[in-house]
Amino acid sequence: MIIIPVKEGENIERALKRFKRKFEKTGTMRELRSRQAFIKPSIKRREEIKHAIYVQKLQQEEE
Repeated sequence: MIIIPVKEGENIERALKRFKRKFEKTGTMRELRSRQAFIKPSIKRREEIKHAIYVQKLQQEEE
């Protein structure tokens, strides 16, 4: 459970923004969306390899 202590005199929008940021960091929504559809392990692995190649290419261009 996420707890956001609201300080006295603090704007509610500011506290809501802190809550949203903290909630996003937990990754709950990302996990829910990923569970909506099953992805075969072979396809998941293929995507990971594709991403790793992309990142490696970016790092080589940077050097």
